[in-house]
Amino acid sequence: MKLASLKEGGRDGTLIVVSRDLAHGVAATGIAPTLQAALDDWQKIAPRLHALYDALCMHRHKAVANAFELDVRTLAAPLPRAYEFVDGSAYLPHVERVRRARGATVPESFYTDPLMYQATSAGFLGPRDPVVVPSEDYGIDLEAEVVVVTDDVPMAVTPAQAAHHIQLVGLVNDVSLRNLIPAELAKGFGFLQSKPRSALSPVFATPDELRDSWKDCKVHLPMRTWINGQWFGEAEAGEDMQFNFAQLVAHAAKTRPLTAGTLVGSGTIANQDTSRGASCLAEQRTVEKLRDGEAMTPFLKYGDSVKIDMHDVDGHSIFGAIEQRVEPKPA
Repeated sequence: MKLASLKEGGRDGTLIVVSRDLAHGVAATGIAPTLQAALDDWQKIAPRLHALYDALCMHRHKAVANAFELDVRTLAAPLPRAYEFVDGSAYLPHVERVRRARGATVPESFYTDPLMYQATSAGFLGPRDPVVVPSEDYGIDLEAEVVVVTDDVPMAVTPAQAAHHIQLVGLVNDVSLRNLIPAELAKGFGFLQSKPRSALSPVFATPDELRDSWKDCKVHLPMRTWINGQWFGEAEAGEDMQFNFAQLVAHAAKTRPLTAGTLVGSGTIANQDTSRGASCLAEQRTVEKLRDGEAMTPFLKYGDSVKIDMHDVDGHSIFGAIEQRVEPKPA
């Protein structure tokens, strides 16, 4: 099942069901007005949404009342705002390279205890919304990640239990302002100004939509990224992921329950094999510094465009593409 939200009906959008090929949609307001409302009562609402999805996908969209051709430009983020977004850093090749570039080693605890921070969730950018930043000097970067969405997760669940609470999967461009990060981390209190609003993929999908590519609570597909229309990377999301999503959800819920609609991010996807490119500019710059002694790839500038997508084994986009342009803050 694939779900999205239209940019109408208020700040939380209007829930729609989207066909498997991303060609058509139909309002689900007779079942649940918003995706958050559906997640709040997921066990009862999901079967009804699935029935509508099946009808839409069986080449019978003309017979489904009020079905329409999908225009991604009309979509908000599937969850325009969420109660919580916690982002991990599950790909240790990225962590290892970044630390090696500055002459530091990776603490042993990083291999057994996930890195995670509390991210911005009060508002997510839609898949075609611009990335608006006050200054190019902030070091504007993309971060292509996989994100999962949970229903209500009890406190102190095990990873095996947490796996059953993962209800949706999608993509996120976790925008980062790299030149603001060092000063914030030096304070010892984590990210704030360096992590503005992120963008979500046009649709979220239930894990079964990924078929065999969803196993061990990981997505075993390449994450494809382009900058200004040029190929940038296709790191394999299921490879080199130190902690799977069940482990990340359990980590987040160790001392508190998670509310339905919580997003849990994978962190920037990175592989030991650097020939696959990168999923963020900081990663590419680190590879260049280690290889050549100097980082050559610049951070994003105003007017630059970013595209993030993931295809199934047949070459079809699963979640639709995030396509954004970097723009200055209006005067």
